Amino acid sequence: MDHISKMSRRKALGGIAALAAAPSLITKGAAQPTSAPAPGLEDPTTKYPKPPFKGQQQPWPGLCSKMEPRPDHGETSYKGSGRLAGRKALITGGDSGMGRAAAIAYAREGADVAINYLPDEEPDAREVTELIKSAGRKAVAIPGDIRQEQFCRELVAKAVQELNGLDIVVCNAARQQTRPSLLDVSSEDFDATMKTNIYAPFWIIKAALPHLKPGSAIIGTASEQAYDPSPDLYDYAQTKAATVNYVKSLAKQLGPKGIRVNGVAPGPIWTPLQVSGGATQEKLKSFGGDTPLGRPGQPVELASIYVQLAAADASFATGQIYGSSGGKGQP
Repeated sequence: MDHISKMSRRKALGGIAALAAAPSLITKGAAQPTSAPAPGLEDPTTKYPKPPFKGQQQPWPGLCSKMEPRPDHGETSYKGSGRLAGRKALITGGDSGMGRAAAIAYAREGADVAINYLPDEEPDAREVTELIKSAGRKAVAIPGDIRQEQFCRELVAKAVQELNGLDIVVCNAARQQTRPSLLDVSSEDFDATMKTNIYAPFWIIKAALPHLKPGSAIIGTASEQAYDPSPDLYDYAQTKAATVNYVKSLAKQLGPKGIRVNGVAPGPIWTPLQVSGGATQEKLKSFGGDTPLGRPGQPVELASIYVQLAAADASFATGQIYGSSGGKGQP
C-alpha cells in the first residue's frame, strides 16, 4: 500500500508540473497579444494646450471668451448623472474659471444655479446662464460687486428668493494682481484684494447660514499659493492661506449642525485671472509649464471636485482641502 501510495503521489506531482509548464510550451514562439488602451483612457500630459502661450492682456477682470486659447469649462465635455438633483446653488465668480465650470457641472447634475459676477463680465455670464438653462435648470444671474457688505446680503437674499431656497454656497470669486515688490502694492490694491477674497466670503456665508439646512455644503476656493506663495503675489497668497483656515474653522463650527465646509486648492489654472494682471507676460507665456504634467489645468478638470464636495455621498468629508495642481503644489 505504501509503495502504491508513493507511486500515486509521484504521478500526481508529475502531472501538476506538466500542467504548469504547458502554457509556456504552448505559447513559445507564438505571437503575443498586444494590450490596447482601455476605452476612455486619456494621456493627461497631452489632453489640453501646453505652453508656450501667446502674450495677451485684458483689463481687470477679464473675459474668458477673449482668451487664446479659450479655456475649457466643460461646455461640451461635462456629462451629468443627477448627483445634485433638486439642489440650489449660489456661486460667486460664476461667469468664468472654476466658478463657471462648477455652474455648468451643477446644472447638468440637476441643480438650479445662481451666479454672481461683475457687470463688466456680462458677456461671459450670459453664456453661462444659457448653458444652465439648456440643461433644463433654473439660472439666476446676479451682477454686482461683492466688495460691498450690503450687496453681499442682497446677493444671498435674491438667490434664496429666486431659487426658493439655498443649500450649496461656493465662494469662488477672487482678485489677483501681480506686483514685483511689496512697495508696489498700494493700500487700495491691498484693500480690494482683501475685500474680494476674505471679506466677501465672510459676509456671504454669514447671510446664507440662516437658510442652510443639514446636508448643505459650503465650498471655498483656495490655491496652491496658500502653501507655496509666489513672491509677486504677496496679498493674494495670504488671502488663500486665510481661505484654508476659514474652511477648517467653519467645518468644526458647523459640523454639529450637519453643514459641511470644504475647499479646493488649484494649481496653475488657465483663467482670466492670469491675463488681466494676475501674471506677468513672461510668466503667462510659460504658464503651467513647470508642473509635472507640463501644462496648466483647465477649469473643467476641477468641476468634478466641486460636484463631489457638494454631493450627499461625500457626507463624511468636511474641513478638507482638495488639491488639483498637476503634481506641483500641495496638499
